Amino acid sequence: MTTRPEAVHRYVDRAAEFDAFYAATAKRLVAAVYAMTGDLTEAEDAVQEAYVRAWQRWERLTRAGDPLPWVRTVASRLAISTWRRTRNRLRAQLRHGVAADVPELSADRVALVEALRELPPQQRQAVVLHHLLDLPLEQVAEETGASNGAVRTRLSRARKALGERLSDVTDTTAFTAEGAARHG
Repeated sequence: MTTRPEAVHRYVDRAAEFDAFYAATAKRLVAAVYAMTGDLTEAEDAVQEAYVRAWQRWERLTRAGDPLPWVRTVASRLAISTWRRTRNRLRAQLRHGVAADVPELSADRVALVEALRELPPQQRQAVVLHHLLDLPLEQVAEETGASNGAVRTRLSRARKALGERLSDVTDTTAFTAEGAARHG
């Protein structure tokens, strides 16, 4: 039977291990989920909930290997669920504009976030995992529960859609800048 001090030491060790894991991974995970959802608050909430769930299963997750894919999958699923439920609320908020105290984002960032929002959730998730987090195709397939072929198809369709949307924005921006320089 385990004595009380040994159990306390094991708990402290697990807590320190979890804290180090959180410190090393949370910021990048929030950025990835933000790229999927386009909403920083929703991303932070989903990631926080994923880490809470990971802590509850910490021993099992670390025994199984790297816990990051599990946490990333949970955070992504939570964010996508929330995104689906709040899509109409976000659209209404966007129609009425951004609050005055929020600093403006660069035109490129706004265009990218808008283009990502227009993708179906599965394509958006594949793009974020593969291109923003640099995960290999096989790991994206494993984390999303899709085949490699399905991930390739999602990425191909997403790249095509993003290319069309972002080239339109780039062309318009270049045209506007050229016109302003000529007429300025």
